[in-house]
Amino acid sequence: MQQVRYRCDLCGNITRFDVVETITCQSFYHYSLSGELSIEDKKILSKEVKDVICRWCGHGKNVKEIN
Repeated sequence: MQQVRYRCDLCGNITRFDVVETITCQSFYHYSLSGELSIEDKKILSKEVKDVICRWCGHGKNVKEIN
C-alpha cells in the first residue's frame, strides 16, 4: 500500500496528525511453549482512513493528502 502524506491548509503543518483508521490484517501467531506470543508475517488486507486531525491547530476540515 502506498504511503500517504498530509498537509493542513489552515496552519501549514506537514508533520503531526492524529489518524483514525480501520485495518484488516492477517497475521501468523507463534506461541512459545511458555505461552509468549510472537506475531510474524503481518499482511494488511484492507485499510480505511476514517479521520485525520491536525495536531497543531486541532482541525481536520482543512487537512489534505499531498504527494
